[in-house]
Order: sequence, then structure tokens, then C-alpha cells
Amino acid sequence: MRKLAAVAFSFSAAVFVAVYGKLDPWLAGLGALCALAAVLLPLLLRGRRRLAARLVLGGLAAGFLWTAVYSAVFFRPAQALDGRTVPLAATVAEWPEEAEYGGYSVLVKVETGRFVTLSAVLYVDEQGADLRPGDRISTIAHCTLGDRTFSGEPVTYYTAKGIFLRGEAYGRLDIQHPEHIPVPYWPAALSRGLRESIDRAFPQGEAGLVRALVTGNRDNLTDRFTTSLERTGLSHTVAVSGMHLAYLAGLISGLLGKGKRSTAVLTAVWAVLFCGVAGNTPSVLRAAVMILMLQAAPLLGRERDGPTSLGLALMLLLLVNPFSAAHVGLQLSFASVAGIQTASDPIQRWMLARCHLDRPPKGRWEELLWMAPRFVVSNLSATLGATVFTMPLVALHFGTLSLIAPISNLLTLWAVSLLFLGGLAVGVVGLFTPGLAAVLAVPFTPLVQYLNWAIDLLSRPALAALSLQSVYYWAWMALFYLLLAVCIRARGKVPLWMPVCSGVFTLTLALLWNGLTFYSGDLSAAVLNVGQGQSVLVRTGDFLTLVDCGGDSLDDPGDIAADYIQSLGRSTLDLLVVSHYHADHANGIPQLLRRIRVEEIALPDVEEDAPLRAEILALAEEQGSRVRFVETDQRLELGGGANLTLCAPVLESNDTNELGLTVVATAGDFDVLITGDLSGAGELGLLERVDLPDVELMVVGHHGSDTSTTRELLEATRPDVAVISVGARNSYGHPAQETLLRLDAAGAEIYRTDLHGTVLVTGRAS
Repeated sequence: MRKLAAVAFSFSAAVFVAVYGKLDPWLAGLGALCALAAVLLPLLLRGRRRLAARLVLGGLAAGFLWTAVYSAVFFRPAQALDGRTVPLAATVAEWPEEAEYGGYSVLVKVETGRFVTLSAVLYVDEQGADLRPGDRISTIAHCTLGDRTFSGEPVTYYTAKGIFLRGEAYGRLDIQHPEHIPVPYWPAALSRGLRESIDRAFPQGEAGLVRALVTGNRDNLTDRFTTSLERTGLSHTVAVSGMHLAYLAGLISGLLGKGKRSTAVLTAVWAVLFCGVAGNTPSVLRAAVMILMLQAAPLLGRERDGPTSLGLALMLLLLVNPFSAAHVGLQLSFASVAGIQTASDPIQRWMLARCHLDRPPKGRWEELLWMAPRFVVSNLSATLGATVFTMPLVALHFGTLSLIAPISNLLTLWAVSLLFLGGLAVGVVGLFTPGLAAVLAVPFTPLVQYLNWAIDLLSRPALAALSLQSVYYWAWMALFYLLLAVCIRARGKVPLWMPVCSGVFTLTLALLWNGLTFYSGDLSAAVLNVGQGQSVLVRTGDFLTLVDCGGDSLDDPGDIAADYIQSLGRSTLDLLVVSHYHADHANGIPQLLRRIRVEEIALPDVEEDAPLRAEILALAEEQGSRVRFVETDQRLELGGGANLTLCAPVLESNDTNELGLTVVATAGDFDVLITGDLSGAGELGLLERVDLPDVELMVVGHHGSDTSTTRELLEATRPDVAVISVGARNSYGHPAQETLLRLDAAGAEIYRTDLHGTVLVTGRAS
């Protein structure tokens, strides 16, 4: 029986329940109850069951009680500072970074006057530009808890990393520079040195990827490349994790020999040091703990055990910070290793048997011939095993599923391993002799170019990744895991190919049904959930029009629109209409144009000096998209009784909102009206000039502002359905209560993207 594993996983389960269940007031009681059950329940059992009950219940009790103690010791002091402006004394833990809205943000250790220090993000002005790890600072700061955004929305981003406080410094920042960086902050200094060394050694276009692979720093990666990594399932390559430490451990073992004490000691030292260089992320800490256990096991005369190592690593990380249970990287890292330990070996044995590679090779030549196919099988089985366990988490956290991940991992991981080791060597050499490092970087530069080319190419197919906005994809996933559970339950009686083939077949059906849903009827309109902004995909027949592409969502609005279009099996857009040049309607267009081929772009011929207009025109020229300036009303006949009317701006104004285009899409007697951000005056001008029909769908103007969607417009168009594109908890108070009341009085059925997500409406011409 794996006693340590039973305790570790039980402890971890209790922490996860405590964190996600928000059980703070009841943690002590639950811990005491589990402890009492650990004493009493085993009295009713015998043999192994008695021991198992004690281990599991004891682990649960420890998990609940430790979370309660940790919250009291570390989180309560942060709560006591929430909303207060206080003198703050702290030690700088990382190098400052430029903040999004000016100034700098820096990670510090705040002194609380007790034995506890709190990790905090401190926002400072130009006074903090030259801060370095180990500096002592004091200032006046306004403090807020790290468990919510500045707008008040709950978030686990900071607390999952052990950062419970944020502070905004005011006035003078007193700084005490130690003569030398203290030893605990050497890894942070080494990380910065490696980044600078890599930047000097590699060409500018290639340095960003190398520094991301070696240190996990992605500052120099473009948004386009980051999106390509996500679509190809390769984001883990630039999030330093167990894979990178495994490369290091393998290199050290290859140089010094396996099983030697010197190998174990050097591997342990490198693992600990590299954790600091990579920022002590949960994924790399997990890998370090497991590697340390694997190195210590033979030295202590114990057997290596994968599940025990995995469970202990998870328990140790949660002991350091129970709130890290909510860290997406931690969840994906452990799920990936669990999948490799559980599923990869059966998959590999099955694949080797099918390829007739499951017997010992006969002679040296056969061994050499089998190296390549065995490498392919090994990598593919590891990828599939990890994917089986991580796919639900990726779907829940990111709403995407990379279908091309097995192929992309197979084609790139060999280059990633070589480039990681080579880039690390170049970075280390560059700390001492930059000239030699530049020479050493030359043979590795083609690897960077290959990865850039391969990742971009693999991300282009429409179905390289699925955006899981369709219920059919979720149903497919549930069915796939049900089939897999049946296969596992059958204990080898059901061949592995059966759930695999069934999964592929049902996925094909899900893809077809998703496309048929959008293409059913004569007209479809999808109001995409882009936060506080607008992006509406309209289909009239087979003609695809996107009206606007902007918002403040966490994902780029261009990616959201491109994902939706490509999930339909399309990689082209017939027409992009930009209502006006405001960011909440157009800031996603650059990314959209990078991913989707747009045949034509319709723009209002106003504000010639608008930066967004200039950027859109430059990208259109670069990609060969036609540009249509709408100066007068234009009607596009699309065949089959479908047409699209582009209404030019109706007012002369200095307000950009009033200079926008209005779109009316028609299929038979089914009409859609999109007015952009027109105010009441603009709507009245539109009614005077254009004979608007009764509309079945209205995309409510200006995100539900009280100055738009006037009674006159509603009386003229009498919408059956009204969809409001609006961000949750937005600072504008949208949608206004007055607007909601007017829509209700008009008899419209109201939907909101902040409440319902992406809204799809389909209609049939009669």
C-alpha cells in the first residue's frame, strides 16, 4: 500500500475542496470532524481497510486544518490592510517591470510587524526604475487585497502565486541599496543575466523565443506567436516546467553517469537553482520536488514510485501555499504527469505492438533503424497520455481544444529540447564572454527559425483548435470520457482502438452539427462575447460579414472572432465592417487580420488621422484586402433574396460615435439591425433618411447606454429580439435601467453577453 501517497493525495483533496468551496468559516470544524472520524471509524474496520481509513481521514483532517491555519497567519494580515493607506516597509524580491498604464510594478516582501512577511505587488512611479532584488524600501501606499481586480471582480491570479496584497505607492520612495545582492535573491539576478545574455547573443527576431524557452519570460513574444502556441498546444514549451528540468537532469546523467552520488547532488543543486531562475512557478516546483525525490530514493535505499512522488510534490506545494490549488499551471502540470504515468504506457505498448516494435531488436542495424519510429511512438504516447488528463482542464479554464497538438508536439519537441539546452549554455557562457556566446548561438539560430516557421504553419488550419462555445463540443467531450471510463472498467476486454475511433467519429459529428447550427436558416447572427465592446458575425446565405471587432475581454477580440469563424471550418471572411474608430469596436481588428483572410473591409470615410484607421489600412494593404469607404448608403445584393445595407454616417459631429456606420442585414423578411454607438440624435437622423424595416433582431446601440435605443427607434423597428453586447461589471453602468425598460415595453426578448455569453440567433425567410 502506498501509505505516503494516500496521505498526500487526501491532504491535497481537502485543500482543493477548501479553496474552491470557499469554506473558510468551517475549515476548523471540518478538520476536527475528519480527525475524530480518523480515530473512531477504523474501530469498525479490519486489516488494510482500517489502515486506509486512518490514512485518508488523517490526510483530510490535516488538509482542512492547515488551510485554516495558513489563512489565519498569512491572509488575515493582508485583509487587515485592505482599503487602507499606511506606511509600508518592504524588501524588493524581483526586478521592476513597466506597468501597463505607466510607472513600474515590482514584487516585494512586506513587513507586517510580526514574524510574517507578505508577498505584494507594489506600483511605483519613476523612482522605482532602478530597484533591484534585495533593496529595502519604505513608502506610503494604498493597499488592496490580491483576490480581486481593481474593478472588484474576483480573481485567483495573485493569491494562487502567494501574492495577497497590492499597493500603490504615494510620494517619496526611500531606497536602501545593499552593496551586493543578498544570496536569497541570486536566482532572480541570474535569471535577468541569462535574459540579457541571450538577447545579446541571438538575433533580435529569434532571441524572444530562446529567452522564453530558457527562463519562461515571454515579454518579447508577440501576441500573434502566443496565439499560435495556444492553437498548436505548445504553450507549455515557453512555461518552464518539468519538461525543461527533465532535459537538464537527462543532460547531467548523460555527462556524469546514472546512479552516481555526484550526479544526484549536482542534479539537485541545478534543480533548486533553476526553480529560482524560472520564478518558482508551481509547474517547475512540482518537477523539482519529483526530481529531488527520484535522486534521493536510491541514495536512501528506497524504491522510486511515481504516484508517491507526484502526491508528495503536490502536498509540499500546497503546504507552502494552499491557495496555489487554484493555479492553472499547477493543475495542468500535475494532470499532465498523472496522464503520462497512467495512460502513456498502455498507449505506447499498444502502438509498439501495432508497429511490430515490441520485441528486442536483432542486431545493431535493426536497433538503429528502430530509433526513429520508437522516438515517434514514445513522444506521441506521452502527448496523448498527458492530453487525456489535461483536456478537461484546458477546456474549463481556456475554452479551447487543440486538435493538432499531438502532431505539433511530435514535430517540435525534439527542436525545443535542443534549443533549450543550447540556449541555456549560450546564456551561461554569455555571462562571462559575450563574444564567444554569439558564436555559440549561430548553430542554434536555425532551430529558432524552424520552430517559428513550424508553429505558424501548424496554427493556420481552421480546425487546428476548437473554441468550445458550442454545446456539441462539450457533449462530445463528456461522451469521449464516458467511453474511456468504460474501456478502463473493462480491464483490457475492450480494445483501445474502440474508444479512440468512437471519439474521432463523434467529434466529426460534433463539428458537423456545430456548422449546421450556424448555417441553418437563411440568416444567422452571432453576437460574440468580447466584454465591453462589440463584434457581430452575420451570415446571409454563405456570405460572412463581421461587424466590428473590439472589446476589453481577457482574450484579444480578434482571437475570439477568429476562433469562432475557424470553428465553423472557415478561414476567410467576405466582409469586415468597421462602424467607427473606437477601441471597443476595432482594437481586435489587427489580430483578426493576422489570422483570417478578409476579402473586403468597409470603413466610414471620416477621421483621417485616427490611429486605428491608419493601422487597419496598412494591414489591409499588406494582406491584399480591398477597402470600401462608405460615404453614401450602399446596398449589397447577395443573391437568394439576401442583401446587406451599409448606412453612411448621418450627422456632422466631432463625436466619433455619431460618425459610425449602421448595418441592416436582410434575408427575405428576416432583418437584423446594428447601429454601433449611435446616440439618440444619430438614431433620429437615421430614421429621417432611411426607411428601416421591422427587425427580428436588434443589436442594441452603444452597449445599452441610456442615450441610445430611443423610443422612436423601437417604435419604427419593433424588434422581436434585442441583444446587448456588454462587459460584466463595466464602469459605465451599461446597460442602463432606462434602456432595459424601453426594450421591455417594446416587447423585445432581451439577451446580454455578460449574462448569456455569445448569443446566436438564426432566422428563416418566409
